[in-house]
Amino acid sequence: MPTSLNPASTPSPSCSVVVGLQWGDEGKGKLVDLLAADHHAVVRYNGGANAGHSVVVKGDRYSLHLIPSGILYPGKAAVIGNGVVVDPWKLAEELDGLAKRGVDTSGLRISSRAHAVLQYHKLEDGLRENLLKRVGAERAPSGPDQAQGAVPVSEIGTTRRGIGPAYADKVQRASAVRMADLSRPEQLREKLAIALALKEPMLRALAPEEPALELPKVLDQALAIGARLSPMVCDTTQYLHAMLRDGKRILFEGANGSLLDVDHGTYPYVTGSTCIASGVGPGTGVPSTRLGRVLGVMKAYSTRVGSGPMPTELKNELGDRIRVKGREFGTTTGRPRRVGWLDLVAVRYSAMINGATGIALTMLDVLAGLDELMVCSAYRVGGELVRDFPPDAYDLAKAEPVYARMPGFAEELGACRQRRELPAGAQRYVEMIEREVGVPVEVVSVGPDRAQTMVS
Repeated sequence: MPTSLNPASTPSPSCSVVVGLQWGDEGKGKLVDLLAADHHAVVRYNGGANAGHSVVVKGDRYSLHLIPSGILYPGKAAVIGNGVVVDPWKLAEELDGLAKRGVDTSGLRISSRAHAVLQYHKLEDGLRENLLKRVGAERAPSGPDQAQGAVPVSEIGTTRRGIGPAYADKVQRASAVRMADLSRPEQLREKLAIALALKEPMLRALAPEEPALELPKVLDQALAIGARLSPMVCDTTQYLHAMLRDGKRILFEGANGSLLDVDHGTYPYVTGSTCIASGVGPGTGVPSTRLGRVLGVMKAYSTRVGSGPMPTELKNELGDRIRVKGREFGTTTGRPRRVGWLDLVAVRYSAMINGATGIALTMLDVLAGLDELMVCSAYRVGGELVRDFPPDAYDLAKAEPVYARMPGFAEELGACRQRRELPAGAQRYVEMIEREVGVPVEVVSVGPDRAQTMVS
């Protein structure tokens, strides 16, 4: 038997992944768009139409929800992996919007194993959120419990796009519909019949006024959209491995942020998928040993959409000012994002669980004009100083931020093209992040356009 591995038989890392290090909306779309130039394919491996990536090219803004950001590069392959839950109608809408703007989408491939988000998933998602909101209002803690930072039972704050229910069906198996099924009439009819039999009693109980789901109508709609998308559906795992055998480089695009990861995020206020870098393997079939670069994207401050604790949140005029200047309104929903000072306890944790090899710092320009900056590098919990992030909502709600003060900078940054051109205050801020997180800042973004980016 051989006693050592043959180096020639071990594949060298040839892939990169872009992941968010906060609660999403970090600017991953811009970074994917930037890095796509050096890769042959861009692949989404998790999430669904609940994610929204904005990319600005020569002043034109593109909002992408399911299609990988690399689609804006002619000749690049764009792949939706098996770990994504696909709303086929939203995908068709997105394809039509890009076509009207002259974007070539012929390079899009959709995994035949990706699960479909159907209309009843979105209905279920909204009704569940309404129920949780109502229960939360009735049972909100008060008195001593509230003072101790207890988290009430409340709505999760989903986008109501059916993501969680679709992932739940995937795990429950019998009624789950995959993209390949949309082109198999008999199999699709059987799966939909099971799904409706299971869901109708629950939906009727939650919303008796809603019209009943009719199998013929649901089936016809699903088959029609399946026929539209079927030319793009294939075994993307084999497709990607064929590219790797040909020496092609692949860029993986994470949706949502690490703190929303279903296992490692601030549970239960999380999404339904694996957002961190380790999700690449199960989400695409490409093993993590292929990853040579893990680029973690973070804002120069913190934001969050939806419910759940956020220790550094600014519920004041300053928070409103940052929100407006940073255009902190959801790409998918338009909801105003919650805004706060930079939470480095959370970022250190995310960099650790992702194995980040580099950091891309975005939105630094938004902090220009502030005389003083506050940075959270530790928490105080029950009188004790804590530097480790508690990824459980009920524990995190008890954390009080411990701030360090830094001088701000007055100069606008949009015209800077090299890191040494940044004003002294901005340079100190970047260097502080590198020291605290222990990962080099390789990219600094000072505006929405491709050109407003510094790469070390």
